[in-house]
Amino acid sequence: MFNKIWKTGKVTETDEHLQKISQGEKLSLHLRHLDAGSCNGCDFEIAHLSNPIYDIQQYGLDIVASPRHADGVLVTGSVTHNLYEAIKKTYEAVPEPKKVIAVGDCACGKGIIGSNYAQYSSVNEVLPVDIEIPGCPPSPKKIIDTIVREMSKKSKV
Repeated sequence: MFNKIWKTGKVTETDEHLQKISQGEKLSLHLRHLDAGSCNGCDFEIAHLSNPIYDIQQYGLDIVASPRHADGVLVTGSVTHNLYEAIKKTYEAVPEPKKVIAVGDCACGKGIIGSNYAQYSSVNEVLPVDIEIPGCPPSPKKIIDTIVREMSKKSKV
């Protein structure tokens, strides 16, 4: 059995472009993850960001437990009316300057349900979104790549 395990190897996406970024300028961004009413598909992908394969900390990114320790929020799902107040209060607890990153099609307003009696069509209706990461769900590689690329652009300005 162990012989089979050793032959299998590790399968993941290539990240040569991210390695170049992580060796160059250093970013520092601590994010508070908010599930605003998602199906949990995007939440599973965000959970993978901290595993040894993707390891977001090597790029200067981290998920924190408190909004007071965060530089921004990472929001999944379209905001439900029941979570509106909680989302606003969490956003207000993040110190300035703060970022809002919408992850997944539902958070970006491209979901299959849209606006209705129970939810808003996108996070943009509730919070000022700085970065959108579409996908249903977006891969951990796409999440990291988009955040690092956008933050690198903004730090050069």
